[in-house]
Amino acid sequence: MTAVGAIMWIAAFPVISIYAVFINEVLLGLIALPSKVVSARPGAKTTLLIPAHNEAAGIASTIARVRLVLPSGSRILVVADNCSDATAEIARANGCEVIERFDLERRGKGFALDFGRAHLASDPPDCVIILDADCIPDEGTIESLSGSALYYMRPVQAVNLMRAGPDSGPIVQISNFAFMIKNLVRQRGLVRAGGPAMLTGTGMAFPWAIFEGLSLASSNIVEDLAVTVELTRNGVRPLLVESGRVWSNAATAQDTLTQRTRWEHGFIGTAIKHALPSLAAGIKNGQLASFRLGLHLLVPPLALLFSVGFLLVTTLFVLSALGATAMPAVVLGALMSTSLLLLLIAWWRDGRDLLSFRAISRIPLYVLWKIPVYLKLVKGAETEWVRTKRPD
Repeated sequence: MTAVGAIMWIAAFPVISIYAVFINEVLLGLIALPSKVVSARPGAKTTLLIPAHNEAAGIASTIARVRLVLPSGSRILVVADNCSDATAEIARANGCEVIERFDLERRGKGFALDFGRAHLASDPPDCVIILDADCIPDEGTIESLSGSALYYMRPVQAVNLMRAGPDSGPIVQISNFAFMIKNLVRQRGLVRAGGPAMLTGTGMAFPWAIFEGLSLASSNIVEDLAVTVELTRNGVRPLLVESGRVWSNAATAQDTLTQRTRWEHGFIGTAIKHALPSLAAGIKNGQLASFRLGLHLLVPPLALLFSVGFLLVTTLFVLSALGATAMPAVVLGALMSTSLLLLLIAWWRDGRDLLSFRAISRIPLYVLWKIPVYLKLVKGAETEWVRTKRPD
């Protein structure tokens, strides 16, 4: 092997490995997980904890729709966090218990959840379900989450999806499809391979005995991901309740870009910090869940994954045309093609309601649309908890 060939393999190997992990997760996630229906425990006390920051425009609608599927005896606690609008007043007027928090130095959803937990500690529920203030659970989801969390005595996560409006353009549809691949298809694959369900910040339930010990008080904008890492390292593997669904209305294209910027910057920052340590901990301790979590964190968001893959495979093919070995380019190209085929199958099985056939042709534009997200990451990651504007 020539020196140039060796350099090509060294450059290609990390990306080839990441695509192999992605293919493994998607392939394992194409089929629904076997489900065991666990009913809510008779007499169990469940609290829906809703952190809300300037949600006056939609909090009444959320509460009304949640009440339609809320089991009797359940409690709703809204944490109005650093609000400059009427969120607290509207939530109270709609029959919710509300506490308000004002602390401009300690801002973020994690601090809001910690504040709510401190309030609950005097009369703790058996189960706490965290729900975003713009998120609606399907009928039966609250019972499934509470029942599963208390039956298994583990954190559990519902499938968290975005619902596009009738006027949503192809960019928003593609973004929602990518969200589904992450929160449904890859979740299934990760759990089936022995990894933890990734907590997504909403539609997640905790037995109080676990919730009271979580490290919540932080400004981390992906506090759910940090909690997943913490729990898995401590030997507590969150579970996926696939029968549970929680939905949020998709934002406009511009607001979706803002939202994805925060999420993906937070994910990439956490992945850089925790992926390799999780892998190492899994190998050292013989802990499959930590090992699989580390592999999962190595895979970047879809647009970045395929942008890096396309740039690298193009470079490798150019070098092979100049006389270098073609094998690195062939292997990477084959893995990218396999990934695209699996995504097409996943779309056919689970994504046709989210992404129209006509919108598929706009995927290259979606990748270009995401480039500013990654350019901003070079300048500095987003760290603020900012409410995403959504249509009614």
